[in-house]
Amino acid sequence: MAAANESIWAVDIGNSSLKALRLSTERGVLEVVDFDNIRHGKILSGGGVSEAEKEELVAFSLRQFVNKHDLSMDEVVISVPSQNSFARFVNLPPVEPKRVPEIVQFEAVQQIPFDINEVQWDWQRMNEEDSSELKVGIFAIKNEIVNSAIDVLSREDIQVSYVQMAPMALYNYLLYDRPDLVNSDVRATVVLNVGAEITDLVVCTKSSVWQRCILLGGNSFTKAIADTFKLSFEKAEKLKRTAPVSKYARQIFQAMRPVFTELASEVQRSIGFYKSSNPSTKISKVVGMGGGTKLRGLLKYLQQTLQMPVERPDSFKRLTAAPGVPAAKFGENVCDFGVVYGLGLQGLGMAGIESNLLPRSMVRSMAWANKSRWFLGAACILLAVSVMSLGRTLFDRMSHTKKNSIRVQTQKILNDSKRAKQNLFQEDAKIEECKAVIAKEFAPFAYRDIIPSLYETIFSALPNAENNPLQAGLYRAFAQGDVESVMKIPRKQRMQLFITGMSIEFARSLPTAPFSEAGISRDKPTVSAANRGANYEDFTDSPKRKSRIVMRYESRLKGLVDEVAEKEKSGFVVTIAGYSPYESIESLIDPPGAKGFVTRLMELSDSNSPFSLFEKANLKHFNFSVGEVVAGGTDAMQMPDGIGEASVRRSAAGPGARYTSKTEQPILIDPLTKELISKAPKVDANGNTVLDRGRAVYEVNDHWFVLNMKFLWRDAPVLPTLPEEGSEG
Repeated sequence: MAAANESIWAVDIGNSSLKALRLSTERGVLEVVDFDNIRHGKILSGGGVSEAEKEELVAFSLRQFVNKHDLSMDEVVISVPSQNSFARFVNLPPVEPKRVPEIVQFEAVQQIPFDINEVQWDWQRMNEEDSSELKVGIFAIKNEIVNSAIDVLSREDIQVSYVQMAPMALYNYLLYDRPDLVNSDVRATVVLNVGAEITDLVVCTKSSVWQRCILLGGNSFTKAIADTFKLSFEKAEKLKRTAPVSKYARQIFQAMRPVFTELASEVQRSIGFYKSSNPSTKISKVVGMGGGTKLRGLLKYLQQTLQMPVERPDSFKRLTAAPGVPAAKFGENVCDFGVVYGLGLQGLGMAGIESNLLPRSMVRSMAWANKSRWFLGAACILLAVSVMSLGRTLFDRMSHTKKNSIRVQTQKILNDSKRAKQNLFQEDAKIEECKAVIAKEFAPFAYRDIIPSLYETIFSALPNAENNPLQAGLYRAFAQGDVESVMKIPRKQRMQLFITGMSIEFARSLPTAPFSEAGISRDKPTVSAANRGANYEDFTDSPKRKSRIVMRYESRLKGLVDEVAEKEKSGFVVTIAGYSPYESIESLIDPPGAKGFVTRLMELSDSNSPFSLFEKANLKHFNFSVGEVVAGGTDAMQMPDGIGEASVRRSAAGPGARYTSKTEQPILIDPLTKELISKAPKVDANGNTVLDRGRAVYEVNDHWFVLNMKFLWRDAPVLPTLPEEGSEG
């Protein structure tokens, strides 16, 4: 929580500039006593700017800032961007006040979509203490983002006292400066902060806030101009800023029109989602902040699209400029200072949300620094104790002289201890011998990680963000369970393979090893050592019999090893089953002349992998089959188990059919998105079955596949052929 101070520096480092505001209440009113807006040498997110160059540009701006302003007397509060941040408001059951932190800790672990040890998080109560409900806000952001932001300032000897997310700072600004817009929980105002790289959309009510980060900003307009006119990023940025007075203004704005449309669409979609989740809350106005709102025509376009008032403030209602502060210059930067205004309010203890995401280790260090006077008192006490200890030492010396006989007896005990240590050393010398015995016993487990390694190899070849960067967002959204983002891509265009079963069997001779006919289990993949001789444990469960076999054939082992190595090729027989929503599943698995799942497995032979695909061109060693996903009937008997979730769909035959009553049809649906994945009759918007000449028209959705292949295990251990139990050979 923020503590009240008389003055504070608030700093926001963006992609285009460093914004800073010094607020003070020393004269009894909130006023600006200093400010700065330092543009970076280049836009950090512009084309061709490396990470090292970004760090140098930010460091240079910070040095300019430190050289112009004195930060030694004030605490500093900074913002972190909204990416990878989290804010959630939850109602907790009524509990004793002392148990609230425990309940919040439990709720945070459940709500925060990251490992609790990988984030900095804080919470605060959002309603009055005497309220019957207990509503709390939980705020979190990933450690690396906080640490990165703090390190940048630490390198310039700037000590940070508070860290806050930019959307929460915007909420604090609106709550304090425009209380008329956030005086109710049933009427909300949207703050739209258009930055260089992203746009923060913050829906504000009296006791809650909802945020969304839109990956569009001022740079999106610049890139549209650069692509249209084939210009560099820097020239396109200059052209964008001078567009209103340019003779090519019409062409420039025409180039930016798609970005206008996309941004307005994203804002409209976000507001629509919020309304659907909060039907009782009405959004009355949009307040535009950030440098991006200076783009001519943007706010007017948003107002026409959203059908609600959109304004950009040209002054702050409850913030005055102190004597000596140039009011005109400050007024030019008002729309850029929304974040730092909210940060400053938190540092002064005047904010609605006062969560502090500063690492707890730094909070403790600052607390210890404030207790330095206590250390001085402790030092005095330590000096007094030292003097007393010296007196005790002199007293002990006199006692030592009187007890010489006791020392002799003690020396005898020490000698006995020395002899005991020597005996212990001799026993320790036997440790290596014991280790050798242990190593011999554990030798059969030397290759226990080979099966997991094969699993990892196969899974890495599946379509993913690395193999298919064009749909990297789809794979991230699917991994996070983000159904809305997944469904933005039409199902038949999602390049995904879902594995429902996998069988891996070891074969000491791949050319003669058959594929498994047992099918793929619904419950879990099967891993087995199908051939005897994988290691000595395959021959017997009896240690005595194992010893007899090893002794009998140890003398012949070398010759057997050479002979088997010449004839056998050891490896694994693999069967994979699953399904895919992609409209052309063959091109996803094994496209001719292009890269697919199987092609990437074939490239193992050119890598350091211990495996390589065995004779892919031979149907005896490689084949696969595909089919339509169906929910029942004889066709379903050929389909692998574990595909989708079983459900039913009610529909009517439609006009013109013999029977018009509702029927229930078995279907299969996607476990995540709940989309239909099985072949089923088409239905129209009224739920009626689509007919053609009196017969139902069927729609094919997902396809299943079964893929059989073999992997050669390079450098596999050569296994001697041992006789069957009971033979005398």
